[in-house]
Amino acid sequence: MPSQSVSEADIRAPIGVDGKRNAQKAVSEARQRLTSSSGTRADFDFELMHDYAAARIGAALPMAVIVGILAIVASFWVPVTITALWAGLVIASLLIVVQMARRFTLADPVKFNAARWTTSFVAAETVSGVALSLLALFTLVAEQADLTPVMFAMALVGIASNAIATHTLPPATLMSTLPVTMTVSAALVALGGTLNYTLAAVTICGEIFFLFLARQLHGAELETISHQSEKDTLIYELEEARTMSDEARRHAEQANIAKSQFLATMSHELRTPLNAIIGFSEVLKSELLGPHKVSQYKEYAGDIHGSGQHLLNLINELLDLSRIEAGKYELNEEAVSLVDIAEDCRRMMELRAKAKSIELVFSYGDNLPKLWGDERAIRQVMLNLLSNAIKFTPQHGKVTLVVQRSGDGGQMISVKDNGPGIPQNEIDTVLSSFGQGSLAQKTAEQGAGLGLPIVQKIMDLHQGRFDLYSKLRFGTEAFATFPRARVMDALAPVVEKRNRLEIYSVAG
Repeated sequence: MPSQSVSEADIRAPIGVDGKRNAQKAVSEARQRLTSSSGTRADFDFELMHDYAAARIGAALPMAVIVGILAIVASFWVPVTITALWAGLVIASLLIVVQMARRFTLADPVKFNAARWTTSFVAAETVSGVALSLLALFTLVAEQADLTPVMFAMALVGIASNAIATHTLPPATLMSTLPVTMTVSAALVALGGTLNYTLAAVTICGEIFFLFLARQLHGAELETISHQSEKDTLIYELEEARTMSDEARRHAEQANIAKSQFLATMSHELRTPLNAIIGFSEVLKSELLGPHKVSQYKEYAGDIHGSGQHLLNLINELLDLSRIEAGKYELNEEAVSLVDIAEDCRRMMELRAKAKSIELVFSYGDNLPKLWGDERAIRQVMLNLLSNAIKFTPQHGKVTLVVQRSGDGGQMISVKDNGPGIPQNEIDTVLSSFGQGSLAQKTAEQGAGLGLPIVQKIMDLHQGRFDLYSKLRFGTEAFATFPRARVMDALAPVVEKRNRLEIYSVAG
């Protein structure tokens, strides 16, 4: 039975978006390795061959100059015709390699075939290596004792230059250096003598060393290309993520605009019939047109009136929260007195407190200056805090409203009750939009959980702070603190000092 490369656990594992992306990446890399001639990736092969072609084209002239210099040096021991013929063959083989490299640079990258180009380059380098190896024939026409060191030096120079120029294509490196190593080493061994044996051994060691050096350079080049590919992939993924983020933000903005338009439309459509419901139910409840024959009608009218008021308040809270979140809640700021606003709110909530026999206490500091803020928004903060405190305070409880200076010189509103309190782990819940604590859910108190979030956002608009402290069975205390920068402290009178110039004349 053939072995399986994927385990059963991997097959059964759930694949998410990241898993699918990783799987696609793995498949793509496997396909690249299968189509690669070097066992890496096909696109890496193209980069390596492109570097090889560029190196061969760039090194063509220096290599020709080196060959010419070597031919001139060898002409001191070898007839000039033979050295010129050798130099011509080597330079011609180099031109073949350069011409093929130029064809590669001009070819269409889309039609790149790694195996075909590798075979072509290796064949051309083999021809070049064979042409260079013909220098071993110099021993047949020259004085052997004087030529062998020169031939050894010429072989090492050729091996080194070819190894460096072709390091990005290891097969080409091997075929461009191996022929000259084999022929020169064989010629030196055939000549005999300790010196020649030593030179042959050094030539073979030089071949091994330069092949190792070329392999190291190839690995470094491959790692550089791999890092560059990873960087390009990361840049592409970042661009893709940014595009997706921009698209998501655009959809979110469109959804927010649609929500605002929906709320604006629905608020108008709901407020119009609600005003009629509240107004007529109040007329029925007050029996302005005469007493009801059935007493329950008055009670029903009161229920209708209360439900209409509750629904209207809920719509207003939704609109306020929507405007604040959309950044369209504008403050109409002016100089206001927290004490006066607090007194008005206390009178408005007094009837509700008396209905539950709750003692509503109001105290304030002396000589509190006015505050720069939005009176309607501040009034909404106080009403929301007082309404919550009265709602969750049991019969015969106590709610305390305090307006005073804060520790940093600002002004602070404090609302404290002796109700059941809020568990510590539910503080964040009640401060979130539509969040309700367990007490509100158990007692089925009316409300959508928007009062405290609106208070918090209004205080943020005033650059203030909202804090909520509570403990089970000990009650809750809420603090709305306005910064010192909004307090309009009286400025000290400006005293203008005039310098009098007194001239004293002394009569002689």
